[in-house]
Amino acid sequence: MTEPDHVWRQIEVLLRSAGATALLVAPFIKKRVFEAALAVIPPSVQRIDCVTRWTPSEVAAGVSDPEILDAANKDGRVHVALCPSLHAKIYSVDDRCLIGSANLTAKATGLAPEANIELLIEAPASHPEVQRVVSELKAAAIPATTHMAALVRQQAELLTADGASEPRPAVSWYPVTRRPETLFTFYSGRSRFAEAVEAGLVQDLALLNIPAGLSEPQFNTAVHDRLHAIPELRKLLNGQPLSNTELRHAIEERADVTEGQAHRITEIIAAWLKHFGSYYTEVGSWELRHGRELG
Repeated sequence: MTEPDHVWRQIEVLLRSAGATALLVAPFIKKRVFEAALAVIPPSVQRIDCVTRWTPSEVAAGVSDPEILDAANKDGRVHVALCPSLHAKIYSVDDRCLIGSANLTAKATGLAPEANIELLIEAPASHPEVQRVVSELKAAAIPATTHMAALVRQQAELLTADGASEPRPAVSWYPVTRRPETLFTFYSGRSRFAEAVEAGLVQDLALLNIPAGLSEPQFNTAVHDRLHAIPELRKLLNGQPLSNTELRHAIEERADVTEGQAHRITEIIAAWLKHFGSYYTEVGSWELRHGRELG
């Protein structure tokens, strides 16, 4: 019968044999297992590349730690990059690698009770499919920053503040940030804002559940898609105009908020739709319409 830590021993044996290069690729990486992996890579390896992903709900669920960046910085040889679409698991040194299903977590590697059933198979690092994935990762991944790590941890803590391990669904979310153009600049670390403003930005990002490391076009698309999940906007999705009065009344009925609160939510949603989508508001009582305003 296979020993519980069989997968970890496969990884450990491979990493101990590294001579010049090492690559760790996994969507979920826990800090303790990451540190154990770094500890067995010989000092002769001057650079260790790591590609992973950080999503607020996954960090909140405890399957991934952005704090691996602290361990990477402490080691000095490690470069952590983020690829939000990552699903592959590859552990590679020099001309050999392990590929399969196991993330770099205690349950996946058999270092925790009730370990997962996982598979890692050795293959040459020169295998065309391995080379294809590594090439795609080099093109898509961006360097992780301390801002990204801290921000995704903030979002995860917000999601678990009431004991939940998953974010609330998008249909129960309304944006609170009044200036949607600030969302990406804060997300990317380009700008900082007053504490109260940043609290709203963190809340919106957490409930949108946007992974760290997106480009601005990818970020805008992700927000656009989640924004359109708000059920009160169904008329717009069907190509019909939506008046502020209709939207406000629908929000009042569904969210059980005051008229003043519903009015504020309505104005914020309109601002987000204009920033993240192809909508404009007509004058007067105003209606949201699809397209761009002329003149």
